[in-house]
Amino acid sequence: MRDRSALAIVVAQVFVASLMLALFGRLFYLQIADGPRYQQAALDIQSRDIVTPALRGLIVDSEGEPLAANKAGLMVTADRSILDREKDKGRSVLYRVAQVLELNPNDVYVRTRLCGELPKEEQNGCWNGNRYQPIPITKDATEAQVLRLLERSDVFPGINAEPVSIRNYPSISGERGTHVLGYVGPVTEADLNNEEGKRFYRNELIGKAGIEYVYDQALRGTPGVKTVIVNYKESVTRESRNIAPIPGNHLVLNVNAKLQAVVERELRDSVLRARASGYRGDAGAAIVTDLEGRVLAMASYPDYDLNIWENGITVRQARELYSQASGVPALSRVIQGVFAPASTFKVVSLSAAVEANYSLKASYDCPATVQIGDREFKNFDSKPAGKISMTTAMAISCDSIWYQIAYDEWVRDGGLKPKENPNDYFFKTAAGFGVGKKTGIDLPSEQRGRLPNRDWKLSWYENNKDFYCNYRERAKKSQLTPYLIEIARENCLDGDKVRAGDMVNFSIGQGDVLMTPMQMAVMYGAIANGGKLFQPTVARAIVSPTNKVIEEFQPKVTGELPVKRSTLKFLQNSLRAVVTSGTARGAFAGLRTEVSGKTGTGQVFGLNLDGSTKDDTSWFASYAPAKKPQFVVVMMVSQGGFGASTSGLGVRRIYEDIFGENGKEALFPNGPAKRIPSIKSTSGVRS
Repeated sequence: MRDRSALAIVVAQVFVASLMLALFGRLFYLQIADGPRYQQAALDIQSRDIVTPALRGLIVDSEGEPLAANKAGLMVTADRSILDREKDKGRSVLYRVAQVLELNPNDVYVRTRLCGELPKEEQNGCWNGNRYQPIPITKDATEAQVLRLLERSDVFPGINAEPVSIRNYPSISGERGTHVLGYVGPVTEADLNNEEGKRFYRNELIGKAGIEYVYDQALRGTPGVKTVIVNYKESVTRESRNIAPIPGNHLVLNVNAKLQAVVERELRDSVLRARASGYRGDAGAAIVTDLEGRVLAMASYPDYDLNIWENGITVRQARELYSQASGVPALSRVIQGVFAPASTFKVVSLSAAVEANYSLKASYDCPATVQIGDREFKNFDSKPAGKISMTTAMAISCDSIWYQIAYDEWVRDGGLKPKENPNDYFFKTAAGFGVGKKTGIDLPSEQRGRLPNRDWKLSWYENNKDFYCNYRERAKKSQLTPYLIEIARENCLDGDKVRAGDMVNFSIGQGDVLMTPMQMAVMYGAIANGGKLFQPTVARAIVSPTNKVIEEFQPKVTGELPVKRSTLKFLQNSLRAVVTSGTARGAFAGLRTEVSGKTGTGQVFGLNLDGSTKDDTSWFASYAPAKKPQFVVVMMVSQGGFGASTSGLGVRRIYEDIFGENGKEALFPNGPAKRIPSIKSTSGVRS
């Protein structure tokens, strides 16, 4: 019995000793071995970061003129740690502040609330930082208003003011640069949770569009961070670190501010000219590049003043930016708008014809109409031109020649029952000219346009066959017209095939083919420079605050036109003939500078919001001087009517400014700027 009792005592002692050993071991691990990690976790819970955004770098044009700068403002802020101690949590203080600043009291209250404190539907304008740093109420207070607030700290506890840097777009030369520059805005939850691993702080302003977005990392600099430790009462006990902000780098663009102002003006005037001629003229785009793809100017109409973002846009302004009724000013038609290229596309068709062994020395019939199947395709204005050379065909923009050539090649490829490896000269040549591919420009949200080849037709059919095969049940009543019903029937039967009508329309830049104005500029730039396709570039160089060049962006060749040298020479001569004796002769009469180019008048299917039929798209794509090209100029006016009278005349006037004709002073007497300019800081405050 004693032995059993002694054994039980020993077992209990061993158990207790093991338990104590395990507890001491775990205590040692937590306090000694793994102590630093838990200490850091505790500090993370108790620490609060106060972030000071860095001074954003300037964006300047090719001559050093500021396009995006920083101006000094007076920011009135609220300290929530003080306001929250008030009996009403600072509501009455904020109400008095709103009266002084002449703001809506509810807006002021919302701006000083943390986003998590408000219901989701009321978070518009809330503060997405923390309560331990000054919360902005406004950035454009007057000195008189600030003095009233600071002189009565007893009436306005927790309210302070400080100078602040505000992003500003000065438009010194009259340019806006809306869709080139973009704008900055507050960090959102989507920004914080980005998949690229970018590090943002909640109270930073970051690039949201345009160049501001693409080169945000270089422009933004490194924010300053002061970390404070707080106790359980949320009172600051000490400061653990204080890192000063590092200003952002500057960005030099290829854009010339004076030329940008000219292009914006001439584009706007061309749209207004279209309206005066009886067309709707709802939008447009214009580009000027050099022969290596440097973007010297780029405009989209309608545009808007970027300075509306200084203190945050109103709900009404936001709606107008994306409203169809106001023309969607936020949309950059240069790279985001896609349009049927019309006759400007015939440079592709001519090159395709040569690949298909059509002689450039032969004469071809240009009849008024061409009958293909049960459908009649009309020449422009239904006028015959008889037997003409290919140069004349390009100059007067004969359509019916291309109807016949495209149809013949479609038949040779097998028609509706294509052979296993069709030649597809037109599709392959278009791909070689960059149709259906992004240009790679250093701006966000570029569209690729559309190359409606056989692969595209198959994909389109898979996505749409259910709609067309059940058209009477799926379509709106307004769409149940005999013509649309017949189109739906045809699309259901053989919408996966390239039909004769598809090929014929494609050859004159109509039908399903779509291009951006920037793609057009790259294409015509390649014709001018000897066949090289360049990636268009807006940015020239990144420069440090001390004017040291950190990175310079060199022209980049992305491909070569799939044409022989003899074909390229023929194209160049025929484009000159368009201006000297063809469709653009009237628009360029009397201009000393020799311009080569092509008009385009694209038919558009569909209705406007008011039910009216859409007008034609006006195009003019060009380069000059013809013999020694320096500049590429392209203009497109949506619903602008004829290519020559609307866009052609607008392009002519841009050339007048570039070369100094018609009483104007030449913008580039010695050619575009070749040296990176020295940048003078014009910032109003230090970060």
